[in-house]
Amino acid sequence: MRTLCPNLDKADGLETVLEVPIPEEMFNNMGSNAALQWRNMRNLMRAQSADRYSSSSHHAAVSSNDQFVFLFKIVGSALVPFQVQLDHIADNMPVRNGSMETSTAKYIVQQYLAACGGQAALNSLNSMCAVGQVKMATWDMHQSDGNANSKRHCEVGAFVLWQKNPDLWVLELVVSGCKISAGSNGKVAWSQSSSTSSASKGPPRPLRRFFQGLDPRSTANLFLNAICVGEKTIKDEECFILKLESSIDMLKAQSTANTEVVHHTILGYFSQRTGLLIQFEDTKLVRLKSPKGDSNVFWETSMESMLEDYRYIEGINIAHSGKTAATIYRYGKNIDYRAKIEETWMIEEIDFNISGLPMDCFLPPAEFEEQGMGC
Repeated sequence: MRTLCPNLDKADGLETVLEVPIPEEMFNNMGSNAALQWRNMRNLMRAQSADRYSSSSHHAAVSSNDQFVFLFKIVGSALVPFQVQLDHIADNMPVRNGSMETSTAKYIVQQYLAACGGQAALNSLNSMCAVGQVKMATWDMHQSDGNANSKRHCEVGAFVLWQKNPDLWVLELVVSGCKISAGSNGKVAWSQSSSTSSASKGPPRPLRRFFQGLDPRSTANLFLNAICVGEKTIKDEECFILKLESSIDMLKAQSTANTEVVHHTILGYFSQRTGLLIQFEDTKLVRLKSPKGDSNVFWETSMESMLEDYRYIEGINIAHSGKTAATIYRYGKNIDYRAKIEETWMIEEIDFNISGLPMDCFLPPAEFEEQGMGC
């Protein structure tokens, strides 16, 4: 992966460190020659959208495609609705208290903690930085007018994810010229893409990507209040299924003036053999409110992540690759639309307990500072 951009204005000038490393495949697609590739990389580093690349009509078309940006944001920076403790694992996990379903779930979480390195090792972490590559492909599966588009070519990109106790995180994700910046400072969570001038905000919530094998501590805390609902075989691996349902208060907190979140369900599939999380799923149903109240349109988003290649890093067992498939259904009021996006990801580097990681890394956009929502 490319981590440095040369000084294009001065031949003897210092190189600039890229905020998000660029995969070689993405760099090679940025232009027909080295000079153009470096120039487009500099534009990308400045968070300019790809349609300003003077010679890359392919990337301009991708960036201007609202469909791709919409799906890219869903799979790239999705959040989970639960307020999850990020800085330590809950000390009190009585297995025998409660129903059989809840007691079984707590026992499974304990086995998961042991498989990931143990509670003491996980509680010793105070920060994390992960760098990874992604490949994304989209489909239009069905539209109400009968049209269906063929599968896209894969778009390549990379991400950098920072996390610091107690509940700070920030994500920078770039795919073929489209860039997403998202984060949380413990008071507000935000998301902003290169295709829009303003950022969206909401209550602080953890990034879904944490639960794709990157943060065992958060995953354990998430499923502490789950119930065990059965077993399932996934890729020849016998798994326990843990289930979480969003409470009414959580659903209301996610809803807006124009939308109502009907339900949000999370499922975790834990290997009976290794104790590790093999698959992570969540399904969300949103009703779009009509001004006249005479019709309903629904958005249903289903996301399924397969976690693979677990490896120990500084005593912590981390999934180093996987695939997330998101399917979006829109129906009601004579609308029938389905689309799908797949993200294949691979962790290139991950480090814990980063020395000197400043709070400035987790500042929200300036517009939130003006509204008094900053750190």
